[in-house]
Amino acid sequence: VKEFILLGLSDKTELQVLFFILFFLAYAMVLLGNLLIIVTVRSDPKLSSPMYFLLCNLSFIDICCTTVTSPRMLVDLFSQRKAIAFESCIAQLFFLHFVGASEMFLLTVMAYDRYTAICKPLHYTAIMSRQVCWVLVSACWAGGFLHSIIQTLLTIQLPFCGPNTIDNYFCDVPPVIRLACTDIYATEWLMASNSGLISLVCFLVLVTSYTFILVTIRVRFTEEHWKALSTCASHVMVVTLFFVPCIFIYLRPFSTFPSDKHICVIYTVFSPVMNPLIYTLRNNEVKTSMWRLWKRCR
Repeated sequence: VKEFILLGLSDKTELQVLFFILFFLAYAMVLLGNLLIIVTVRSDPKLSSPMYFLLCNLSFIDICCTTVTSPRMLVDLFSQRKAIAFESCIAQLFFLHFVGASEMFLLTVMAYDRYTAICKPLHYTAIMSRQVCWVLVSACWAGGFLHSIIQTLLTIQLPFCGPNTIDNYFCDVPPVIRLACTDIYATEWLMASNSGLISLVCFLVLVTSYTFILVTIRVRFTEEHWKALSTCASHVMVVTLFFVPCIFIYLRPFSTFPSDKHICVIYTVFSPVMNPLIYTLRNNEVKTSMWRLWKRCR
């Protein structure tokens, strides 16, 4: 097999026009919103806390994550033959899992940051120092790379000699390995244990940290805790949109289930859109900094 044929989301012309408008607006919001967050955090010394440092990195990862799939999908919506070369398909698969796993680890680190700020406020600056933040972010990228390289190596060692039609709008592990000309039982379980368990473990760690936060707030509730709880509620919305579809897709055998391309839209398109909306509209400090940045640029 030299190339794969992507079936996309739909073959109906009227739906393709609608999808193009929706996904183009979503992609534009992801780029503009997350770039605005990065510029605002980098330009305002008041936003130098670990939470905003991690938020800045999350915005960068969201830009990378949606850029892996959205531009190609927008072009393919008006292409008669949605072909992608084998090498390009594998590259897309690699970078998708690279940034996707990195985001999972980073969201877990952000939950730990909120847990430390609320449950151990007196030790927060010592625990979450700038050096510690850099180490944690580097570990997130390293973990994402390790996860992705394992998935990619397990995929490219499979023989592809027959069908080459992928029932999706991008190359991902489940639809690609279904096309292999061999028994993939062992391979798919290795991949499911890799991607699925990472998703599940990170999600359970997140739920545990938020449980501790809620218990702490219930015991000693102050105005600062209410502010922190509001931030955590926003975080939970992003986490739910991102983790639940990933757990559903990857924590199971791939070959026995139909395509999940419509579910993939949630974590590849709409989850990155929610990040700038939630962290700007629900955060007064960020909105104030953006207003000051706007007045300086006028």
